[in-house]
Amino acid sequence: MTESNFDPRKYFTEAELIDLTQELIRIPSHKDAPGFEKNVAEYIHGYLLQQGIHSELHPVVDGRPNVVAKIEGKGSGKSLMFNGHTDTVLPYNMTIDPFAATISDGRIYGRGSVDMKGSLAAFMISMVAMKRSGYIPEGDVIFTAVIGEEGKSEGTEYIVKSEITADGAIVGEPSDYEYAIGHRGLEWFDVTFYGKASHSGRPENGVNAIEHAMTFISRVKEELYPVLREKYDEYMGGSVMNFGTITGGTEQSTVADKCILRIDRRYIPGEDKDTVMAEYQEIIDKLKEEDPKFNAKIEITPESLLELYHPPLITSFNESIVTSVREGIKDVIGYEPNITRGIGWSDAALLKTYANIPTVVFGPGDLSLAHTEEEHVKVEDLVNAVDIYSRITQNFTSLPKEDELQ
Repeated sequence: MTESNFDPRKYFTEAELIDLTQELIRIPSHKDAPGFEKNVAEYIHGYLLQQGIHSELHPVVDGRPNVVAKIEGKGSGKSLMFNGHTDTVLPYNMTIDPFAATISDGRIYGRGSVDMKGSLAAFMISMVAMKRSGYIPEGDVIFTAVIGEEGKSEGTEYIVKSEITADGAIVGEPSDYEYAIGHRGLEWFDVTFYGKASHSGRPENGVNAIEHAMTFISRVKEELYPVLREKYDEYMGGSVMNFGTITGGTEQSTVADKCILRIDRRYIPGEDKDTVMAEYQEIIDKLKEEDPKFNAKIEITPESLLELYHPPLITSFNESIVTSVREGIKDVIGYEPNITRGIGWSDAALLKTYANIPTVVFGPGDLSLAHTEEEHVKVEDLVNAVDIYSRITQNFTSLPKEDELQ
């Protein structure tokens, strides 16, 4: 018998949500783990099949698969996509066992707990609750657990190039009961400085690439920083950059003939990959004019990109998926949720820009805990996220496909 609506909390237990989250955390899925995301993807796939939910593994690159699962709707309502990434960053110098998934004071600890295996578990349990209830949505509910978001976003790039689509999407990055309809674009750049090696006892016979990098950094701070401070977007915050790493030289007693400076650049509407790269190129050109020995080039960091660039997320406040997310959060927390600004880049931008799927970022947990030495997520937040995702699903998929707020 099909219910017209359902209360998800009647169809799952807190214990099974905790168990699922722990199992996902216990499977390492960082870039140095055997198979990378393969093992956790296979676990997710098997779990969903056991729950009677249609699921497929889609190999993307090097045997690393996406999971694509679906609860088929009646066909009259809007389709909804849940999107979350299966990869995590490395455990770095964590002060806890990164893969023990221990529980303390109502929190689950471990690498990926908040970014974003907790969100994956909440997505999965919301679909499980739907399946157990007998509820059949008016539109399809599609779950995409994707590879590579912490790197080249190969998984979501695969999704947007495929025939998998939806009328609205939620990306489950942690947002602490807020939601994002916009975030900055992101590109990584390598600036390579070329010098001439010589013995350090005769530095005048060489050209020091590290010194040229220092000159470039100083000029960027002097000329570009003030320009960036003037750039601001209501839903994204300011346009910013960071000098991330610098490497150069061969040994202390040799003048450095090469130096590589890596830059993280976050940009807002009105800017794009070409315009932000041009800002650095202009400074390089000026320095070349001032010093004929200055030699540098800028290019996209190779390991940051597959084919698609990383634009800002721009979803209209008037989209029905935004209304459904806002109301779903409000129903659970009891007050109007805030729009969060200044969050990191996410795969939401790919879904909106390249697949034209209106997308909102919302997920359990506090983003400031992601990638940290004691990463964790509150069990309460996971339980509430299942409730919120279920409410969003019921609201959004009940809207006629042709209906869209203006």
